[in-house]
Amino acid sequence: MILIKLGGSIITDKQRPLTPRIAEVDRIAKQLKKIKEPLIIVHGGGSFGHYWSVKFDIHTKPSRYNIRGVSIIKNSMVHLDKIILDCLSKNGLNPYCLPPSDFMSGERPIPGKIAEIKKMAQSHFVPVTYGDALWCGNKKSYILSGDRIMSILARSLRPRLSIFVLNVDGVYSDLKSKKVVRHMRGDRIPIEMIQMDVTGGMARKVQEATRISKMGLRVFFVNGNKPQRIADAVQKARFDGTVFGVS
Repeated sequence: MILIKLGGSIITDKQRPLTPRIAEVDRIAKQLKKIKEPLIIVHGGGSFGHYWSVKFDIHTKPSRYNIRGVSIIKNSMVHLDKIILDCLSKNGLNPYCLPPSDFMSGERPIPGKIAEIKKMAQSHFVPVTYGDALWCGNKKSYILSGDRIMSILARSLRPRLSIFVLNVDGVYSDLKSKKVVRHMRGDRIPIEMIQMDVTGGMARKVQEATRISKMGLRVFFVNGNKPQRIADAVQKARFDGTVFGVS
């Protein structure tokens, strides 16, 4: 089973609010179609959810945020998810919409519901979930990032491979030279590559990828602008990007 995160920066134009990159999603979907094993997709919010998160100052820590903002974020993510689902469907995949509230109760994963996701994927559906604003009781809500969803699902489902599809070639050891770190081990995150946004940016991705690799699972960071790299990584043909985990 393959677990894939489509980053917000690859599926949307983060410089232009509420702007999907449909051509890029189509190109990625064509590569995903080549994968001949169960597939689960998580996607980020990009210029949809992240845009409104910043505007309403809503974060990953539960708090009593502006309920109007929470509502707008959720509606925005439904809109983006529909765009992603349509792109996957028209390229021959069978996406199954799976809001995170289907398998989360507040901040807690629901083990039985997550187990069902694996069964869906094994039945030739492609479960598609996403980062979202979630209610967690006592008038509190929070942002559950797509990156965090990746480690939540990986812990229970034990995918053969987890892939983070980015808008860059991988983790950079130096932003000026754009030298890619080919193999990440342990907790050390190069200061130069940390790029922050409301849900943690690259640092959050590295943190969650490291968390997954510590489960004994392999994680790849690949550039979604070169979507053939996704299929190559899955098929073990070659790999260009950053690898987390055991050799």
